[in-house]
Amino acid sequence: MEDYLWPHLEALPYFRGMLRAVEARLMHAVPLPPLSLDIGCGDGHFASTAFENKIDVGFDPDRKSLMEAKSRGAHRSLVQASGDELPFTDSCFASALSNSVLEHVSNLEGVLAEIGRVLEVDAPLAITVPNPGYRSELSLPRFLRRLRLRRLALGYRDWFMRMSRTWNLLDERGWGALFKRTGFEVKQSQRYFSPSALRALEWGHYFGAPTLIARYLTGRWILVPSRWNLLLTERFTRRYYREAPSPEGTYTFYLAAKVGPTEAQLSQARPEVRIGNPRPEGN
Repeated sequence: MEDYLWPHLEALPYFRGMLRAVEARLMHAVPLPPLSLDIGCGDGHFASTAFENKIDVGFDPDRKSLMEAKSRGAHRSLVQASGDELPFTDSCFASALSNSVLEHVSNLEGVLAEIGRVLEVDAPLAITVPNPGYRSELSLPRFLRRLRLRRLALGYRDWFMRMSRTWNLLDERGWGALFKRTGFEVKQSQRYFSPSALRALEWGHYFGAPTLIARYLTGRWILVPSRWNLLLTERFTRRYYREAPSPEGTYTFYLAAKVGPTEAQLSQARPEVRIGNPRPEGN
């Protein structure tokens, strides 16, 4: 089995790297027939490590991230677009993926409905998202609650959600209902990333603060991406990378399929790009 941990650790802060490595292992197993769509592709690092073949089209609202994605070459075409107003014709994609993106969008139902519009019937949609355990299993609030500081614990949870820009935390029932309203059917779901792994991620936001300085000054998260420099980091994170999926996992992988029309309200924006000749970012 291919090791996805090291390619993430050498390029990302450890807390992001260990999570993305687990998700790369999950996503790599998903068949993505062409034409494939990467929803919220960001800087393209995930696609460049998770898949041997290029994704056909990636879109993201952030132009700076798209320029970085272009340099990585993991997508055949890149388009700057918002998820609820995609510039593509109906039923033009045969598969789609979204890695840790949908928890951050404000118009979740609108985005899923728009994705459903551009997918053909039976097209697979693979997503990874945090579930309610992402909020309930944080370490500091649990400690504060033991001290009967419940208001402070609640305040920290609210702050952590804002800091991580996490607005959508649904369980399997909630996602199932949302998928149904937007024309999808869940084929598979699997929880992963244990509470202890989540707490390592939580504290990584603080211990990883120096990487922000490196990123600002050099454009790189990791200044010395060598084995000797990251030896202890790799040993620490590998235990979480090796974890088996479990019902206690704080993130969930879903594999859904487009089965019919959406019940949700679609945007009035009409497509500008016909797939087969998508608009390349930067042209």
